[in-house]
Amino acid sequence: MGLYTSEIERRRTFAIISHPDAGKTTLTEKLLLFGGAIHVAGAVKSNKIKKTATSDWMEIEKQRGISVATSVMAFDYADHKINILDTPGHQDFAEDTFRTLTAVDSVIIVIDVAKGVEAQTRKLMEVCRMRKTPVIVFINKMDRDGKDPFDLLDEIEEELRIKVRPLSWPIDMGQRFRGVYNLYEEKLNLYTPSKQYVTENVEFKDINSPELERYIEPAQAEKLREDIELIEGVYSDFDVATYLSGDVAPVFFGSALNNFGVKELLDCFIQIAPSPRPVQAIERVVDPNEDHFTGFVFKIHANMDPNHRSCIAFVKICSGRFERNANYKHVRFNKMMRFSSPTAFMAQKKEVVDEAYAGDIVGLPDTGNFKIGDTLTAGEELHFKGLPSFSPEMFKYIENADPMKSKQLNKGIEQLMDEGVAQLFVSQFNGRKIIGTVGQLQFEVIQYRLLHEYGAQCRWEPIHLYKACWIESDNPAALENFKKRKTQYMATDKEGRDVYLADSNYVLTMAQQDFPDIRFHFTSEF
Repeated sequence: MGLYTSEIERRRTFAIISHPDAGKTTLTEKLLLFGGAIHVAGAVKSNKIKKTATSDWMEIEKQRGISVATSVMAFDYADHKINILDTPGHQDFAEDTFRTLTAVDSVIIVIDVAKGVEAQTRKLMEVCRMRKTPVIVFINKMDRDGKDPFDLLDEIEEELRIKVRPLSWPIDMGQRFRGVYNLYEEKLNLYTPSKQYVTENVEFKDINSPELERYIEPAQAEKLREDIELIEGVYSDFDVATYLSGDVAPVFFGSALNNFGVKELLDCFIQIAPSPRPVQAIERVVDPNEDHFTGFVFKIHANMDPNHRSCIAFVKICSGRFERNANYKHVRFNKMMRFSSPTAFMAQKKEVVDEAYAGDIVGLPDTGNFKIGDTLTAGEELHFKGLPSFSPEMFKYIENADPMKSKQLNKGIEQLMDEGVAQLFVSQFNGRKIIGTVGQLQFEVIQYRLLHEYGAQCRWEPIHLYKACWIESDNPAALENFKKRKTQYMATDKEGRDVYLADSNYVLTMAQQDFPDIRFHFTSEF
């Protein structure tokens, strides 16, 4: 038992992931509503209510109606401390989401009942599977017509390659949606669309009792009984251990917009979801209950407050307790540092905290000391691993459009790249700067933020490239030879490593065949 075990056991740190438009932001907001963290529903979309905290707060997000940056929100509920990491659903920001998944202990996946499993969700699920992260599925928008629930469960099993077990079951859908039967608590939750809040919960142990017809139409009652009989027949009983090992995903149905089915999800979640789990470092496995503090930076965000040009490094605490003003070791710099104003977040509203425990996320004001993946400890040499940068697939030259502002431009590029929005390569051939991203939208975001946050104007110029790969070799002569032959396509990344920018799939394949001594990597984690 560690000194802080009881605090750490109360922690639940998770991410909500989904395809754009499946209702992730709405669900996040309803969870915050239950936690008493916000008081008006619908605050995310409407600009009338300026006073409420919301998770989509960057200017460009308000205009495009999408979440771009990962926000961190914390609240207390039923004696548990809950940390939600809201992730961008938009695929151009997948990399940000992948990194966020390294900082959570479990995941809730939101799926739109009409659209089913979409490509983005599949990709994110692969990361969860790789890391054996426990997953709960919330099927949203039951107040609209969609796919048959059984077909949907089959689709989830097939597409996400995970077994499922429904813990609630819908009574019809769309216009005729009457609510859900909560299998986990054996309750009937009835739905009334006009109200802001969940209507009645009826304890209902025996679903075969004729009482049921008092609440829902006979045909619906009949169907519900058949469905549940089928569920009990097809799916084995829910077992928490199989959920925790990442083998089975419990499924809930509801409508986040109408705040229906959300409380059931939350109540079950705090009971079964894991508290902070051990984290694998290169040197050893770190247990959350150890007394000494350890943590790593999984995200850096420039300009959370436009009035102060500061970055914030988000640190996931892996073990022990973090204290304000204590001395901690920055492993990469090999020096001790102290932090006088660490913050905790409620979306954009942040407050200085005196202490935080394993499972929490703290923000440290950063003046360029941190990179993604940096480790902080109470003094031990530790390196947490597994924060990859992926190989970009879209490239443009970035040029200064206002010669008077080149200093601002360089500073802006440097800070935004540290944030992991995109990657910067400098051509070894002509010294020009090339920005590589995973999606088109990131170029707009970079241009917009350079202008609005740094007062710098950039211009994009086309460059035709297929993929960036990091290269290394045990044979220095072969490496030199390769770099000579490919002079025009060699660049360095911001760590100064060699990167080969292939201009087509064919050329890349040929290079891999022609230079057997060279290893080509498609993530920077090697």
